[in-house]
Amino acid sequence: MARVVKVFGTLRNHWKKSTVAACALSYGGHWLYGKHCDNLLRKEACLVAREYGRQQISPQEQLRKATVILNPAACSGKANTLFEKNAAPILHLAGVEVTLVKTDYEGQAKKLMELMEQTDMLIVAGGDGTLQEVITGLLRRADQESFSKTPIGFIPLGSHNSLSESLHILSDNQVKHITSATLSILQGETVPLDVLQIKGEKDQPVFALIGLRWGAFRDVAATIKKYWYLGPLKTKAAHWFSTLREWPQVREASVSYLAPTLRPPDLPEQKPQRPHLMYRIAHRLKNYWYPPIPEPPKAEEPERWTERMLSTLELSIHTQNKNPVQTRTDDSLLVCVEPDSFSVGEFITVGEKKMEDATAFTRKSLKLEASACQLNLPEEGAGFYNIDNEEYEAMSVEVTLLPRKLHFFCSAERREQLLTQVQ
Repeated sequence: MARVVKVFGTLRNHWKKSTVAACALSYGGHWLYGKHCDNLLRKEACLVAREYGRQQISPQEQLRKATVILNPAACSGKANTLFEKNAAPILHLAGVEVTLVKTDYEGQAKKLMELMEQTDMLIVAGGDGTLQEVITGLLRRADQESFSKTPIGFIPLGSHNSLSESLHILSDNQVKHITSATLSILQGETVPLDVLQIKGEKDQPVFALIGLRWGAFRDVAATIKKYWYLGPLKTKAAHWFSTLREWPQVREASVSYLAPTLRPPDLPEQKPQRPHLMYRIAHRLKNYWYPPIPEPPKAEEPERWTERMLSTLELSIHTQNKNPVQTRTDDSLLVCVEPDSFSVGEFITVGEKKMEDATAFTRKSLKLEASACQLNLPEEGAGFYNIDNEEYEAMSVEVTLLPRKLHFFCSAERREQLLTQVQ
């Protein structure tokens, strides 16, 4: 008892050192517990992957081949470590033959896709920028029709992973997010995604899965990092300071667009059975004796473009990939035009919401559905675009929807959640 009293007396006499030591021990214990939980998540995912690897294959079958495009610079240079710890063991235990290709500089993924050989699956390990480069390089190929049928997996390792919300179960734990995304690739379930083809007058087309943003909210979002010292107030401060420099921040442009096209029915997964031999013989003889009269060619109707002059704070053109399992009657992209009548307070409030979800729009915004659109901007002072969170110089462009162009691996659990939202 005397020893306990002595210990408490020492702690009281040196309370500053005791407080610092208690904080350090508490932080260290919390950090170690977090590492332990991460290891349990990795172990659980590896056990699931091992079951896939134990499945027997016939002697004629070959191991599934996967080409992984990894951007080591993603997530502030931590992407390589995150992939090696959380994703690579799962792929190897599942019996997947992995060809790992690491990019060394920005834009290299586009060039690598020109040289890529046929593979069973393509896996993109990075963020929005890496994914946008890969699909652009893929769809610029001369043989893109055959390569676009290759299923694509996305392992979210970047600072921005916008597409992950549509494909994977979201989690605040980074390890769980990465392992669940890798396991969804092994499950083999895919969903078709629309692609936007964005083409200027001179440059080659750029392809996007999320969309294009242009305007004041985009410009402010690019400057928020400069106000890091303001902590949670940096977003409000960036929008407020921008209004001091210029207000109103109105953009003038014109948009021409085509009406949405009717979505064709999904093709059946199984081919119809071939008719009986006698039926085929009778059908051929009938066509020989009574040849069908060809129908006169239908006159093609000219494309009806609708033009609108716009005055807006921000204009965005994006796909409807946010819920890829939603049943739609039309194939369309969405043009969202924010009004130019916001007050400063509304500008700051809406800007905060758009930082959380760039595809969000207000009740006052004008929404247009189209199959293609032409965006005509002033020649000078147009600023910059954000195309899938990557910055491009703004210019007049034509945006065309490529419906259900690519197929991405999707988590079965996330698919069920999205179907529930639709209902």
